[in-house]
Amino acid sequence: MGEARHIGVAERRARLALRHRLAGAARAAGPEEVAASLVALHGSDPASVHLSVGARLADPAKTVAATERALYEDGTLVRMHGMRTTVFVFPTGLAAVVHASTGIAVAARERASLLKDMAKAGAPDAAWLADVEASALAALARRGQATAAELAQDEPRLRQQFVYAAGKSYEGVHTVSTRLLKLLGAEGKVVRGRPLGSWTSSQFRWAPAPPHPELDPAGARSTLLARWLTACGPVTEDDLKWWTGWKVTDVRRALAAIGAEPVTLDEGPGWVAAGDLDPVDGPREPWAALLPGLDPTAMGWRHRDWYLAPELRPPLFDYSGNVGPTVWWDGRVVGAWAQRPDGEIAWRLLDRAGVGRDAEAAITAEAERLRAWLGTARVTPRFRTPVEKELAGGAA
Repeated sequence: MGEARHIGVAERRARLALRHRLAGAARAAGPEEVAASLVALHGSDPASVHLSVGARLADPAKTVAATERALYEDGTLVRMHGMRTTVFVFPTGLAAVVHASTGIAVAARERASLLKDMAKAGAPDAAWLADVEASALAALARRGQATAAELAQDEPRLRQQFVYAAGKSYEGVHTVSTRLLKLLGAEGKVVRGRPLGSWTSSQFRWAPAPPHPELDPAGARSTLLARWLTACGPVTEDDLKWWTGWKVTDVRRALAAIGAEPVTLDEGPGWVAAGDLDPVDGPREPWAALLPGLDPTAMGWRHRDWYLAPELRPPLFDYSGNVGPTVWWDGRVVGAWAQRPDGEIAWRLLDRAGVGRDAEAAITAEAERLRAWLGTARVTPRFRTPVEKELAGGAA
């Protein structure tokens, strides 16, 4: 066997530009294309889904209507719990794959943890919880979509509270509905529905999960990994373990099952999808992009030095490791942006290396493009970062 091919930073950035639909010529026609290209859009903040889509559409004016139609009318996209217990938006055809590869194991841990916490608090037992669960699911089926508060009208036991971690510094009070609905999401029984109010609202309804076949977990892990390697490769084993949340043994088995190809990267050994060793040329022209907080490109890898300088992390990330809105130039993060109360898109360069007048003009054009399709909508990231707060005008 010959020596593994080395893939340098320039080629990694070229792959990112094209496969993540960020270069102008690579932009997509609709949100389904965006989601398929990226595998998953971070959905913890509802607005970030639309902003991630809009940054990648050839015609961003279609963003809100097309994304809401895909999520809530056509059902081609679904917002559900996925890797690392995080909420994502996936192509609906991947729901069964995500559930089998990731959700089953996560749900087992979540259910055990909930029952343990309830037992410690002297709350009712597993049989009681199962009865509440069945009643809540029946109520949701009758309603079609409902908030937790609406479900509690039908099943009052959802309002019951218990003390979590009594006597610890992080002691708190949990409502049964909060923990149970999250668990049912991990188990693939419910998904996030239409938000209350506009697309920027963080308040949401629950809906019954779309039916899907039960898949073999090992086969599902192979399917998901192949999709993600195609979108994000080359990656390190550490990147894979972090993104999936799987055990390293599961990652290695999936890599072997799909015939992933070994390569070398500046940070060490890496992998690409089978048949993906050919060199990739970048777009003809350099490109600019304004990506939202939690965007899957900015959050896609654990090792990020090839596109994000370490010194930029303190202003761009919150204390939990969530990235805020970022400004990109030709494959790397160079700054941050925020929307001000009057709708202006304010941005700031944090890394000026290689960013000349042409770059600043392109970034300005992207800011105007974003402002135009946002119109009267005002967006505040769910997870605030130091520079975003400052650019937004210090809003709390």
